[in-house]
Amino acid sequence: MLKPSSMKPSNYEPTPATGLVAYFSMEIAINPRMPTYSGGLGMLAGDTLRSAADLSTPMVAFSLLHRKGYFRQILDAEGKQSEDAQPWQVEDFCTEEAPRVTVSVENRIVTLRAWRYDVVGRSGHLLPIYMLDSDLAENSEWDRRLTDHLYGGDSNYRLQQEILLGMGGVRMSHALGLPINVYHMNEGHAAFLTLALLEAQTGGGPLGQVSATDIEAVRRKCVFTTHTPVPAGHDRFSMEQARRILGAERTARLELLGCCHEGLLNMTYVALRFSRYCNGVALKHGEVSQAMFPEYTIDAITNGVHGPTWVSEPFAELFDRHMASWRRDHLYLRNAIAIPADEILAAHARTKESLLAEVASRTGLVLNPKVLTLGFARRAATYKRADLLFRDPERLLRMAQAAGGLQILYAGKAHPQDEPGKALIHSVIEKAKQYSGADLRVVYLENYDWNLGAALTAGVDVWVNTPLRPYEASGTSGMKAALNGVPSLSILDGWWIEGCIEGVTGWAIEDGADDAAEAESLYTKLETAVTPAYAEQIRWARLMATTIAHNGSFFNTNRMVKQYIRNSYYPYDITEEIPAMAEAVSAS
Repeated sequence: MLKPSSMKPSNYEPTPATGLVAYFSMEIAINPRMPTYSGGLGMLAGDTLRSAADLSTPMVAFSLLHRKGYFRQILDAEGKQSEDAQPWQVEDFCTEEAPRVTVSVENRIVTLRAWRYDVVGRSGHLLPIYMLDSDLAENSEWDRRLTDHLYGGDSNYRLQQEILLGMGGVRMSHALGLPINVYHMNEGHAAFLTLALLEAQTGGGPLGQVSATDIEAVRRKCVFTTHTPVPAGHDRFSMEQARRILGAERTARLELLGCCHEGLLNMTYVALRFSRYCNGVALKHGEVSQAMFPEYTIDAITNGVHGPTWVSEPFAELFDRHMASWRRDHLYLRNAIAIPADEILAAHARTKESLLAEVASRTGLVLNPKVLTLGFARRAATYKRADLLFRDPERLLRMAQAAGGLQILYAGKAHPQDEPGKALIHSVIEKAKQYSGADLRVVYLENYDWNLGAALTAGVDVWVNTPLRPYEASGTSGMKAALNGVPSLSILDGWWIEGCIEGVTGWAIEDGADDAAEAESLYTKLETAVTPAYAEQIRWARLMATTIAHNGSFFNTNRMVKQYIRNSYYPYDITEEIPAMAEAVSAS
């Protein structure tokens, strides 16, 4: 077996003047009316591409079309989740491209087309996203549905989708005549693109003809970002599935090259094996990933969010008045510390009123804009511990009474096949019914999506995050909140290890030996730090200002994309070797 390596070849000198970066992601949050995403991974992908367009980065993107979306969440009166499809009109948003390509799946030939959506940057730069679609008359009825549902079906369906994304995407890029010199895999779902590149490199020759030189030629083109320290988040398929769906010869080739682990085809190992650069999405996550995959070198580039997308209208107006260049360069947000307290409070009051109006329209409940309001919204996975706030509900109730009231807004979907996640939603809703009253109001909002996420992150007073360490790779919802001056009260994991300045950008829930210990820290911080600060509104305004200045100015995708350009895509001195790119980056 050829040994893995993640060292950059000494003669590797990519240049944007000779090609594009191709960004591959199974999900991309492109437009609020296009349900082409499920959560954080897709949101991160969309924000990455929006900032890349703002920075005039030479980039294109590939994904699947997902005609029927992820799913619409329906919660009944008991808090039990059911799901419905999210069909959307592709032609209203996208333009069909002429080329057709084919991919072999389970000994069937599947034909693909691409639909193009252009992301328009701040200065007019167009970044095209190509979404692959198998809904063509020449395909079987089964194959026509392969690109319909994001993360739908069973593992067989998932493996077939990943073949279409990776191998189909590379072939479509060739058919479109795109001059690509860097392929960026956003998570392992797209890792089969490396197999397509390897087959193109060898002319599709037999297994024995693959050489170290061939592998190195593919590695020079590929970079990989891993997003999860949770073992279940790394796609793995049985060898039987791989041989049946991918093909026996291709599976044997990947097995020989070290892409299988513990008797399974592991998509993370496929991506790692063929990438010259690999990174996690926060400094801590990079360390955790390095420990998980010690035979590879794994760096870290901390995630961000796209400021103009997630800053609420009242705060955008405020920033425009005081820091006119913030959209071009988010470092100007450091000057938020000079914004008068009354203007910050007024802007937040408007965003909070908008959020509470949305809550009222969805639920009929009228909440108090003067009462401290906590937000907790994310995928309903058990390790995210949405119920930690209810570890001692009687204490929570006493705290609410002492503070003059407390409101908690929840939202989040569980994957249709995640029964423990669904049970967690049910448990939170049951506790909300049991303990909500005059002093404590708890609301679980249905169908968490782009628009609701924007309203929540901007409109609550404190953003709460309680993952089980070290399973939070990064997290970006707290970053969106920070851009709107909303401090976090969170476990020290993911991005918050880097973003937490105690009492300045929020508060840390101290590490504990178990749930009980961390719940104790959560309650203590609420009682002794959060509620007293909120009671002094001028003091709270200063906290909001420092949150924007420290975290809003750094945890954004403009900074993140520049780091990818310098460290991943073109890892050498761009100021000397790529003056045009250096000028574009420094001017944006």
